Amino acid sequence: MTFAQPQTLKTIAEIIGAKMIGDEYFKVLGTNEIHRVKAGEIVFVNHPKYYDKALNSAATIILIDKEVECPEGKVLLVSEDPFRDFNSINTHFTRITNFSTELHDIEVGEGSQIHPSAVIGNEVRIGINCIIFPNVVIGDRTIIGDNVIIQSGTVLGGDAFYYRKLNGNFDRLISVGNVVIENNVEIGNNCTIDRGVTDSTIIGEGSVLDNQIQIGHDTVIGKRCLVASLCGIAGCCNIEDDVTIWGQVGMASGVRVESGTVLLGKTGVNKDLKKGTYFGLLAEEFKEYLKKQSKLKKLQ
Repeated sequence: MTFAQPQTLKTIAEIIGAKMIGDEYFKVLGTNEIHRVKAGEIVFVNHPKYYDKALNSAATIILIDKEVECPEGKVLLVSEDPFRDFNSINTHFTRITNFSTELHDIEVGEGSQIHPSAVIGNEVRIGINCIIFPNVVIGDRTIIGDNVIIQSGTVLGGDAFYYRKLNGNFDRLISVGNVVIENNVEIGNNCTIDRGVTDSTIIGEGSVLDNQIQIGHDTVIGKRCLVASLCGIAGCCNIEDDVTIWGQVGMASGVRVESGTVLLGKTGVNKDLKKGTYFGLLAEEFKEYLKKQSKLKKLQ
């Protein structure tokens, strides 16, 4: 999430009551999740296992639960509960409406058709010549390009599936990001595309999604990708251009799939993949899979 105006470390520390380590006038541009964070942004960490990852990330402001040595060129915000305070910062700078307030700041381009049963949130942008079918839900801050088709029952901009367990209950990390659908995208019936926690979930130009697909928060799908029905793609994945994903593929969070890759039906992806054709519960090169099956048959 990028703030409307740059803030200072002191301002952020006062909002959450945290201790500052570093220049109180250090510029803070926004917040972000660890997989997408950039210089000028805050990332949070609340477990020693991930201290090094956060401190060595691109983030220049680290919201942390213990005072540690501060890397050069960075600053710290020391908090007793970084998860809670990350939520506090995000909701301080982003209005959460959940369709409960009067609609405002919606732009719809010339020639776009929106069925009366569609539900649209606030600060939504829809380009020209789009078709929005019945019972589509478009959440706050969603951006839709030109010539986009969204079939019935699809939900854009649901909350991210991002929780921690606290006192026996699940505590949600509040989603203040959005969904961006680029030009010439087609999305089938009953798909669900979650908004980013603090950044954008992106469907690239010219991509086509079949029915009943789930795409998690902060995932980026490249240009001209083809995704068949019943696929489940977790958060923070990076699927590059011209990737084909056949039915019932499951993808773990944070993986990268190289341009031009083909994932055959029911493939499970739990690691980064170079360009190729893959199949299997734990994705393996399809030719290697066939060779293995041939050898197994000869043993029978």
